[in-house]
Amino acid sequence: MEHGLVPIDPKMLALMHGTFQLDGKLQPFAKEIMLIECHVAGTSHRDLSAVEDGLAPAQFLALLREPENAYDELAIKVMDEAGHQLGYVPRAKNEALARLMDAGKLLFGRIDAVKHLNHWLKINVRIFMRDW
Repeated sequence: MEHGLVPIDPKMLALMHGTFQLDGKLQPFAKEIMLIECHVAGTSHRDLSAVEDGLAPAQFLALLREPENAYDELAIKVMDEAGHQLGYVPRAKNEALARLMDAGKLLFGRIDAVKHLNHWLKINVRIFMRDW
């Protein structure tokens, strides 16, 4: 497995997109609830040159809990759909989101904007909860 690449279940991607249940049925009553806006933390500590050109507004991002993280037990990884880790949800904003994910709620992100600030790739995201 490539460094920083996390396999994402295709069924989970379908749920993130709100199209199908795990058994393939349509989800006509699924709702997206926008929870927070934030930036992706830690992008300056990662080499994102291979994925940077593919990052665009409205792109879906997968979120993955990382309770064994040595620095933050409420850590939430932020990844593109191919499984490349972009960074984390900022610690100051992750507690409620981590609790929702631990309770089985499906959370995902969408890129709002991408821009360079000096040597920092700032990725602004909106985080949503899929509810049905």
